[in-house]
Amino acid sequence: MPEETDESLLERIAHGAFGYFVEQYNAATGLIADSSDPGDPCSIAAVGFALSCYPIGVERGWMPRAEAIARTLAALRFFANSEQSHHPDATGYKGFYRHFIDIQTGKPAWRSEVSLIDTTLLLAGMLVASVYFDGADAQEAEIRATVDALYRRMDWEWACDNQPTARQGWRPKGGFLHYGWDGYDEATILYILGLASPTHPLPANTFDAWTHTYQWEEIYGYTHLYAGPLFIHHFSQAWIDFRGIRDAFMREKKCDYAENTRRATLMQIEYARRNPHGFVGYSEKCWGLSASRGVGFQTREVERRLRHFLGYSARGAPYGPDDGTIAPCEMLASLPFTSERCLESLRHMLATFPEVLVDGRLASGFNPTLPGKGPGGWVANGHLGLDQGIVVMMIENYRTGLTWSLMKRCPYVVGGLRRAGFSGGWLSEAK
Repeated sequence: MPEETDESLLERIAHGAFGYFVEQYNAATGLIADSSDPGDPCSIAAVGFALSCYPIGVERGWMPRAEAIARTLAALRFFANSEQSHHPDATGYKGFYRHFIDIQTGKPAWRSEVSLIDTTLLLAGMLVASVYFDGADAQEAEIRATVDALYRRMDWEWACDNQPTARQGWRPKGGFLHYGWDGYDEATILYILGLASPTHPLPANTFDAWTHTYQWEEIYGYTHLYAGPLFIHHFSQAWIDFRGIRDAFMREKKCDYAENTRRATLMQIEYARRNPHGFVGYSEKCWGLSASRGVGFQTREVERRLRHFLGYSARGAPYGPDDGTIAPCEMLASLPFTSERCLESLRHMLATFPEVLVDGRLASGFNPTLPGKGPGGWVANGHLGLDQGIVVMMIENYRTGLTWSLMKRCPYVVGGLRRAGFSGGWLSEAK
């Protein structure tokens, strides 16, 4: 039997990941569950990924356009009609939303905060929908109008709380959380969309203030803007093509954020090759430290060595934390930046640890150091919406650049990038 082609393998995995949003969906509200665990609430960021993936599903023939429109409208109508107030049971405040909400009622779940970054990822998905559904009929026009109205009611200036950078979140009783979006992280898209607001934008100096908290390092010979977990490098770039465009920081470093992600990925590969902590399975073909599920917070003796394991954590290299858990979805999220290494590693992982891929869907984490039912050792049960979303989007960006192309047509994205000081590349010709 001939070996499966790269195209066929990626199609199978992307289609399998897309199926998460078909399954973990509430038809009444349009909301998406945070995970496939029974009874889990909605993650608003997962809704953002779903809204971004529906156009991919339409273009790939996985979902009829009419169904994608209906799902998109259900979510948009829910957020448009949800309560925005100080009330502890409100879905949101000042145009932003609680991180986790009940998938049927929209009431806050898990005592979650009003989250700036998760609302931003939701907004990013809404903007994808507003560009893709450009038809003249009433439903597609409603999508565009509703997205614009939801964007306009977001008060980004309030979200700074008179601080140099945006705050991370807010609670009705405690007010703003005592920390902001400082240091390089997944908030790039937050600042860009916040600066682009047509009504209540972030102050103009917030992006510059944020970049002054960056940490530029040389690790294993790779000079780059450091962030340990891979998802930090991937999330904003799932929506925005940073190839060839630079802000003031990257102009000084003669780099761009896409190239930075390539270097960060290669640094992680080198870390896995060196394997300083002696974890089973790590190699230049098996890597991927990021936010993922884990064994659980415990200490166990494995082959006469005490190992400290984590639950859901943002793992990173080389400074940790690292407990031997690999996030296979983040390996695929690096496809647009290090495609040959990713494809080679994907095939090695599937050949060596086949239980990591079931029905075309990658696990949210596995740890070969801890013995399990197969060579992959411990393998996470269930799936996470954010993991599956990044797989769908980055495979498509690698294959066709669909989401990047859509966002290049979004005037808010173009305007936000320019206000943040980006120039060059495709941005020079954007309208």
